[in-house]
Amino acid sequence: MEIIESLEEIPVQNPQAEDFSYSDLTWTKFGTTEHHDEVALIPYARVEEFIIGECSNPECPTRFHIERGRKRSRGSLREYKPDEYLEYRLYWCSFGPENYGEGGGVLPSRKYRLNTRNRAARPQSMRGCTCHFVVKRLYARPSLALLVYNERRHVNKAGFVCHGPLDRDAIGPGAKKIPYICNEIQQQTMSMIYLGIPEENVLEKHIEGIQRYCGSDATVDTLASQYVHKLGMIIKRSTHELDLDDQASIKIWAERNKKSIFSYQESSETDQFMLGIQTEWQLQQFVRFGHCSLVAADSTFGIKRLKYPLCTLLVFDSRHHALPVAWIISRSNLKSDVEKWMKILLQRAQSVEPGFRINGFIIDDAAMEIDPIRYASTLDTFRCPILFSLWRIRRSWLRNVVKKCDTIEVQRELFKCLGEVVYSIWDGVDTSKALERLTLDFSDQTAFMHYFTSTWLPKIGMWLSTIKSLPLASQEACGAIEAYHVKLKVKLFDDTHLNALQRVDWLVHKLTTELHSSYWLDRYADESDSFQNVKEEYIASTSWHRASEIPDSAVILDSNNTVVAKVRSQRDTNVARVVWNPGSEFAFCDCAWSLQGNLCKHVIKVNTMCENREGYGDSMSLRSFKEKLTSVKMKPMDDSIALDISMALTLQMFDQIKQLVKLSGTDDISNIVNDLPVKWGCKKGRTTVGIPASIAAFTKKRSQKRKR
Repeated sequence: MEIIESLEEIPVQNPQAEDFSYSDLTWTKFGTTEHHDEVALIPYARVEEFIIGECSNPECPTRFHIERGRKRSRGSLREYKPDEYLEYRLYWCSFGPENYGEGGGVLPSRKYRLNTRNRAARPQSMRGCTCHFVVKRLYARPSLALLVYNERRHVNKAGFVCHGPLDRDAIGPGAKKIPYICNEIQQQTMSMIYLGIPEENVLEKHIEGIQRYCGSDATVDTLASQYVHKLGMIIKRSTHELDLDDQASIKIWAERNKKSIFSYQESSETDQFMLGIQTEWQLQQFVRFGHCSLVAADSTFGIKRLKYPLCTLLVFDSRHHALPVAWIISRSNLKSDVEKWMKILLQRAQSVEPGFRINGFIIDDAAMEIDPIRYASTLDTFRCPILFSLWRIRRSWLRNVVKKCDTIEVQRELFKCLGEVVYSIWDGVDTSKALERLTLDFSDQTAFMHYFTSTWLPKIGMWLSTIKSLPLASQEACGAIEAYHVKLKVKLFDDTHLNALQRVDWLVHKLTTELHSSYWLDRYADESDSFQNVKEEYIASTSWHRASEIPDSAVILDSNNTVVAKVRSQRDTNVARVVWNPGSEFAFCDCAWSLQGNLCKHVIKVNTMCENREGYGDSMSLRSFKEKLTSVKMKPMDDSIALDISMALTLQMFDQIKQLVKLSGTDDISNIVNDLPVKWGCKKGRTTVGIPASIAAFTKKRSQKRKR
């Protein structure tokens, strides 16, 4: 908008509508480049109609009061500028400027009580709204009024909407009569609305939840209906664009959601942008399923399409499904940055569970920094073993094989040859020779070979060395991580959102609303045995579970031909899926789900059936495990300190395994607890349990207070 310095160039506007507002006028920037305001000229006789129109804003209905006013008499000024006032009035939204809400306060300069006839219903309803404008009756042209809008939005100083239908904390005068709504019911209702469930079904479930506390009542049902409708309207009108500038928008979001952020670093010349998100519910699941268990990372989602890549930390719930417990949005892979957010994340978990620790961390990218996980300079990071998941490299290769090769015969042979390249690190075959054979045998597949040589060949050595040096995760873990990745891709890469992929605020909005609500509702449906459709879809969301439902009789294995296996369909027994190269992570199936690059149920079922059968090789994870055991066995020399250390660690691990076996095989936990040795805690937390009788009696006498 061009800045105008002369008031004479601003046209006078007189809308035809009886009442009009800000949106009915054309506003002009008036002033200088250093200081200018949005102004409009209207007839002075229509000022009241403008104020009525502003009060009727459907998003923030309000009233305006005169916060400050001045007057001059005509002829009092000998010299004057074109914008000098004859009358000056500052109109302020009646929900401000004081803030009687939480964290607010009365203006220190307010020494008297203003006339409340034209203010909000009660002083207690003021929430620090900053919306205000100025009306100047011009000294040079008394028939005209200059409108100067200083703050158009009805927000408080922090930038939050503070009243009206868009205010999430707004309550009406009947708040005392509203039935009790716990966090569980509110989260359930919000999740259903975010997932697009019809309002009638949402209201039905909402009333069922409230009736557990309030019973059945017509008034309760009416208020619940109003609550669901209002909540749906707030969610429908909510937007990710809190500001036109993406960086300013995400800063506003961070100020509003401090409880859900564990790390925030703005982009600067020295630091890269980083945002770590973890809601209270995710923190609970992190402590519940991550303590003494595994944590996995889907580390490079959207590296080509999003503005900043997304890294997700996952835990495995009671059904061994991958559950997102933290999101990190950043392009930085520096050791210092990774160690920074890992420390904060661990501190959050230990604030809930002081003894929190994890037993293993699964990575899926060979370029990921592992030193902050394994070798930390302090005790504030995970310091745990690291496993490697093959799901990303397998998915990438399979998708491009199917996409760039025409016939299925070439696809299965090429995918098998790629698997042999990975297997060569354990078979004693030179990797360079395996790669040379791959390029010679499939030189006619120019599209795929161009992709492979340009994308993977420069870094294949790094990936293969990582696969060989780290123990490999199982197919169940790979399938669970891949299931989360596929769901995330469906949620984010929808055609309706392609224009917003380069905005961080849109990504944050999608993660914290739709995706978070989806996983919350999945867990709630499973634990409460409600929402049967949601529960069934959640249980069957991983290929491992779908494979467990295939009976062994449906799998056809030929001992004379170990190259091919067949799986009969349960819906149509005349249909059978063919799996080539069975028993390998690089098995190839002709089903539609596998041809999209996914790990399908037929491959998992066939591989589990091939275990411990003659003619079929070991899986990569088992080969990796055997390799690690062999290397540990061969490391220490006879009569050396290294042998003593290895023996001590082996005995310690043996005792832990023995205790776990005993714990899992007993029916009465008290028998194991009674056999445990007494462990002394700090002085404050000690009790007389396990203390000898003489010492306990002495302690009791000394601790008794004198009775008066």
